[in-house]
Amino acid sequence: MRDTTPLPSQATLAPSLVWLFATAAGLSVANVYYAQPLLATLAHEFGMTEAASGMVVTATQIGCALALLLLVPLGDMLNRRRLTLIQLGLLALTLAALGCARSTAALLGGMLLVGLLGTAMTQGLIAYAASAAASHERGRVVGMAQGGVVIGLLLARTLSGVVADVADWRAVYFVSAAMACALLLLLWRKLPPAQAASRQLAYGALLASMLAMLRHNKVLRVRGMLALLMFAVFNIFWSALVLPLTAQGYSHAAIGAFGLVGVVGALGAARAGALADGGRAQWTTGAALLLLLAAWLPLSFAGAALWPLIVGIIALDLAGQAIHVTNQSLIFKQDSDAHSRLVACYMLFYAVGSGAGAIAATSVYALAGWHGVCALGAAVSLLALLFWRLTLPAEKP
Repeated sequence: MRDTTPLPSQATLAPSLVWLFATAAGLSVANVYYAQPLLATLAHEFGMTEAASGMVVTATQIGCALALLLLVPLGDMLNRRRLTLIQLGLLALTLAALGCARSTAALLGGMLLVGLLGTAMTQGLIAYAASAAASHERGRVVGMAQGGVVIGLLLARTLSGVVADVADWRAVYFVSAAMACALLLLLWRKLPPAQAASRQLAYGALLASMLAMLRHNKVLRVRGMLALLMFAVFNIFWSALVLPLTAQGYSHAAIGAFGLVGVVGALGAARAGALADGGRAQWTTGAALLLLLAAWLPLSFAGAALWPLIVGIIALDLAGQAIHVTNQSLIFKQDSDAHSRLVACYMLFYAVGSGAGAIAATSVYALAGWHGVCALGAAVSLLALLFWRLTLPAEKP
């Protein structure tokens, strides 16, 4: 199943194709987050308690983790174009089946598959975009694709809520299945040929090689650790934010709307990638880490006024996206035959950081309130800045 058709050239990708990668990545990741505003409705319809409704999110996240470990690396073994189309077709079928679910088992099984296939599609498309791009534009292209992911993630909850209000929760997944079918046709017509891997690996060897990458690839380890700390900071903020805002009387819709401010961060992602292409990856990283740390000052005043919260969210998201895109730009400068495994390894750091940040945030809030959360977020941000500075010589080629 290995593609033997070479790319015509490593010319600059057409803007329409870059936008297609970004749009497809955004639509793919959105499927993973559609359920979050629907949890109360799902709990009522399927007879689950509020506590048990968390199983819906858990099932989706298990699917995400399995995708990173088992499916995303396949892009380095199989034809990326064919693999993308097959996964998207299966995702469309899963979404349609989920809309028809009548039992808790069917619901949870569908959510697991949505997490599995949605994550595989999203990260696979980013690796695909990186491999299709020429080396001089790879950071910019990855930045655009990552920007699509952020926008898809942020808008998913809003779109889900609107469709569910107009129709019902099942309509969310039927509409998403229809969009997946339309996207499948578009990708089938427009995706470029996939570059063949220079060497063929068996599936077991492919997975085992990820451990070797983590042992021997200093850039991956350093950038992965920065991702772990940065995503921990993100989840310290977003996991705890609902608590003080709810206490101040904000509705769930109003709290969710704060996430839309993060679109500004997505718009800055491509610029960070372009700076990395121009050899300024370390400068961008340092500036973004300083901004990440500085963001906690206005965030600490969130309970007193609205504007410091908005300023802090913009700074936090802009810094985080700049770090994330720069990280990916640097790791994708490595072996082009391993882009899928590199992104899978990298995103595993993200998963660990996200989980640790969420757990730490709620625990600290219970003990020290919002200012304690801000102190924790600032401390982890400072740790990330110090880690980057101490490992800077080790990351130079």
